[in-house]
Amino acid sequence: MQTWARELGFSQIGIAGVDLSSAEPGLSAWLAAGFHGDMHYMASHGLKRARPAELIPGTVSVITARMDYLPASTPTSSGEWQAVEFSRLQRPAEGVVSVYARGRDYHKVMRNRLQKLGERISGHVEKLGHRAFTDSAPVLEAELAARSGQGWRGKHTLLLNREAGSMFFLGEIYVDLALPPSEPVTPHCGSCTSCIDVCPTQAIVAPYKLDARRCISYLTIEHDGSIPLELRPLMGNRIYGCDDCQLICPWNKFAQRSALPDFDERQGLTGQQLVTLFAWSEEEFLRFTEGSAIRRIGHERWLRNIAVAMGNALRAGCDEGIRRALLARRGHVGEVVQEHIDWALA
Repeated sequence: MQTWARELGFSQIGIAGVDLSSAEPGLSAWLAAGFHGDMHYMASHGLKRARPAELIPGTVSVITARMDYLPASTPTSSGEWQAVEFSRLQRPAEGVVSVYARGRDYHKVMRNRLQKLGERISGHVEKLGHRAFTDSAPVLEAELAARSGQGWRGKHTLLLNREAGSMFFLGEIYVDLALPPSEPVTPHCGSCTSCIDVCPTQAIVAPYKLDARRCISYLTIEHDGSIPLELRPLMGNRIYGCDDCQLICPWNKFAQRSALPDFDERQGLTGQQLVTLFAWSEEEFLRFTEGSAIRRIGHERWLRNIAVAMGNALRAGCDEGIRRALLARRGHVGEVVQEHIDWALA
């Protein structure tokens, strides 16, 4: 199975059982604290996330998979790519998109290849029932991945692997066949708190506990409406997602380049000036983000995020035509974007 998985571009696969009852108290407490914010689907699915056999009746085992996503152009020297990414955050007039979102939409790439893997397995097992997921259903992905030996949960709540850091996507195939589970690995974060210390908005409120409402990835992608005033200055020039807790992690010096060209950076999304991105019409936004995960936030939210970054650039003493670009959009956008433009200009 590992050979088939690698032929499809996966870095590793594992097997987990379906009894996740020990994870239920933590999930319930996280939801009760409201840490999921506007992600109402998290609460509506409730404990089904921790009960694979309820989500897909008949599920007996879960095949987990991970896929590295660093672009092929990523510097290969240890620590160099992190330094390059951190340097982007020091250029206020440049918009920074999270590394994972600079290529094709991972949902489509992963799900398609997971489906192919499931079909290949079913060709060798009579009447195998299977269903593939990748960040597309109520699934405790990191928990299943950890239980199947893909890595351990870091203090930022992401999965860490000794040979690959955390720069990879996760996916699952629910199957109705009992398979021997993989051995989990031991954690190796030790006393390190780099991810907690570096978080711009202090969203990691304690080791292994994330308040999504403060997370820049949540604010720029999942959150609809107005971004809290006190968090806007902390967002810097991050316009889609945030990689800081991963960039600072010592284990990511081992992060791997993707075996697929799908995650190579598409032209126009990396190193682009805020003024240029802010000028995109809705038609241009849809064209430039076709096949990208970015498209799902929509043009209005895209403009909202960039307006915040432009305000932060002005605050940093960098204009580069930013004030003029903001003024040109005034009166030609929706109420939410208008409010963020006014904040940026003020």
